[in-house]
Amino acid sequence: MGKLTGRIFNIQTFSVHDGPGVRDTIFMKGCPLRCTWCSNPESQRHGLQLGWREKKCVGCGVCLKTCEHGALGRAENGAIVRAPEKCAKCLACVKRCYAKAMHVYGEDVTVDELYGRIRNKPQAWRVDGGVTVSGGEPLMQADFVGELLAKFRRYGIHTAIETTLCASFNKVAKVAAHCSLIYADMKLADPVAHKRHTGVDNSLIKANFQRLKKEFPEVQLIARTPVIPGVNDNEAELGAIADFLKTVPGLDDYELLPFHGFAQPKYHQLGIDYQFKDMPNMDKESVAKTNALLRERIGLV
Repeated sequence: MGKLTGRIFNIQTFSVHDGPGVRDTIFMKGCPLRCTWCSNPESQRHGLQLGWREKKCVGCGVCLKTCEHGALGRAENGAIVRAPEKCAKCLACVKRCYAKAMHVYGEDVTVDELYGRIRNKPQAWRVDGGVTVSGGEPLMQADFVGELLAKFRRYGIHTAIETTLCASFNKVAKVAAHCSLIYADMKLADPVAHKRHTGVDNSLIKANFQRLKKEFPEVQLIARTPVIPGVNDNEAELGAIADFLKTVPGLDDYELLPFHGFAQPKYHQLGIDYQFKDMPNMDKESVAKTNALLRERIGLV
């Protein structure tokens, strides 16, 4: 016990949007979906990834001289150009970059190491707070996440996950057994549109929604939909999602998450094109009004 290794890419403290109270949110690396609007593009691939912070780069060229695999180059404008398929993940460029412009997304930790890192922080464990595991997709590392949450639960700490539910129910069960709360995404109701925008259809996701509270009635289940311009921000699609959720046994609540473009700099760091570049953030008040109408349609009020 405690020796299982998981791969994370961030720990966010003082989190107030990932469950009740003030929390620590752990972000796992790896996800089966490829949402075009993903707010954590560094979470999608399980493997280690290099990022380049352009504003920190002093142009010294040490990283170019250090890389022996031809994975780094320089464009005419001086920008670092990366060839991920050639990267050997040796991290030599990260170690040599004294400006910290080159950095790595991904870190391997054991259950005990991660538990101790979070639990021993002096600012941790305020009243009504807890731990949330997000991603990426926590269910891709179900054994690790299940053991980690079990350890927090043994000490009376509130536990939650944020998940796509895109996993076998065996993996869902391994984690749900140690959760107080599960936030689960229902991004689109139509399976064809879901596959077009996320890379997978939603048949498995829907099946897990239907089964979850039957198997784990004590776990609070809150469905969420990220509202994305041009994808699902219309009455027909949101209505179809609400109609599906109306059939989910024991659903506790439903939340709309308004689109924001805060992830744009991370796409640049990874050298990935961002489809929603310069798209304005959604108005929270109008989304909240729509949310209220949909909650009524589902029967949550």
